[in-house]
Amino acid sequence: MALFSFKKKSKEEKPELLKKENIRLNCSRMPKEEVIKAVGKMLVASGYVEEGYIDAMLKRELTFATNVGNGIALPHGVEEAKKDIKYSGIAVMTFPEGTDWGGDDVKLVIGIAGVGEEHLTILGNIATKMATPEDVDRLLNGTEDEVYEILTGGN
Repeated sequence: MALFSFKKKSKEEKPELLKKENIRLNCSRMPKEEVIKAVGKMLVASGYVEEGYIDAMLKRELTFATNVGNGIALPHGVEEAKKDIKYSGIAVMTFPEGTDWGGDDVKLVIGIAGVGEEHLTILGNIATKMATPEDVDRLLNGTEDEVYEILTGGN
């Protein structure tokens, strides 16, 4: 099961949900805010969102921690930032040694931008693919190609 299967947006081709250049492996510990900015910048650079979306991701974190357990954080923007999203997309960072996320150690960070209600589909698919610590370990120990395949190809 692919992480996300929408391919077309009316007459123009949508970018794929995950681009390999949006996968950063073996990252060093850094403050949570810097991690959020880094995944946000990847989303901006790939054309998924406008620059203002990064501030919306930081704002979300202030009101609702995006650490979802299992060593995973899923930062995303607040509702009013929907206007800054051009296309649905994700950006991935792995922290084999963990990084502090409000007192918890997070090893996998997936920044999310979802057009309309697509973010719910994205979140649901990530939850399914990362349901166990073993699933998370596969990503943490994988190559860029393996991470890409796990998140887009159904392995």
